[in-house]
Amino acid sequence: MAQLDIGPYEAQKSRIFFSGANAVEIPASFASPLATESQARKFPGVVIHPDFMGLRPLFEDISWRLATHGFSVICPDPFVHLSKEDQANLDPAARMRSMAALDDELQMHDLIAAANELTKLAGISTMNVTGFCLGGMQVLKAAATGRFDRAVSFYGQLRLPPEWQGGTMGSPLGNLGQVCPTLAIFGALDPFSPAADIADLRKEWRDRPDCEILIYPKANHAFVHDPDRPSHRQSDAMDAWVHTLDWFNS
Repeated sequence: MAQLDIGPYEAQKSRIFFSGANAVEIPASFASPLATESQARKFPGVVIHPDFMGLRPLFEDISWRLATHGFSVICPDPFVHLSKEDQANLDPAARMRSMAALDDELQMHDLIAAANELTKLAGISTMNVTGFCLGGMQVLKAAATGRFDRAVSFYGQLRLPPEWQGGTMGSPLGNLGQVCPTLAIFGALDPFSPAADIADLRKEWRDRPDCEILIYPKANHAFVHDPDRPSHRQSDAMDAWVHTLDWFNS
C-alpha cells in the first residue's frame, strides 16, 4: 500500500478542540484504538505536526492508521496563530511565504498542550512526536523541550530557508544536543535538506547513540506521507513507516 498499512487494532477517530497558547482554541484530529480503559492506558501517545498545508483529511487518516497500530494520536492544527487570511489561503506558494510568521514559542507551547490534552483524553504516560516537512523541522525543536520521550522527523529542514529568516522561527541545527531519542529521515535528493546540513546534524549527534539518521538514496522531499505527491516512493515509504513504528515501540 502507498499509505501506512492498517494495524491489528480497531480504531476510532474524531475532531476535537483544546486550548493552546494565548487561550486560542485549536482544532485537532484525535484517534485511538478501541479498547477497555485499562488497555488504553498501555498505549503510547503520538503528537503529529502536519506539513505546511495543515490539518486536513490526509492527516486524519494518518492519525487513524497509527491508532490501528496501538497508539493514541492527536494531530493539532499548527497554524491557528497566523492571520485568518493566511489560514484560509490554500495556494501552496502563498502558504509557504506565510510560514515566516510562525513563532517557535507559540508552536512549542501548542505541541506540548496537545501532548497534555492527549494524556488527559487517553490516560497515557509515554509520549512521542512526529512531523513532516515543516512539521519535521518543528519536531526537531519539540524533541528538545523535555516533554517527549521519542521523536521521528520526516525530512525536516535543518536550516531555515532565506525567506523565513530574521523572524520568530529558529533553525534546529546548533540546538539538537538535548533532544530526546530522535530518528531523522531524509531523502538524498531533497534540496531542502542538503548533504552538508545532514553532515552537520551527524556532528551534533556524534555523542548521541540514541539518535539516528536514515537516508533513502533515491528519494526526494516528501516521499513518505502523501501518496498523491509525485515525489512519493511506495517502497521507501513503507520501509520508513516500519522504522517509525519500531522507533516508537523501542
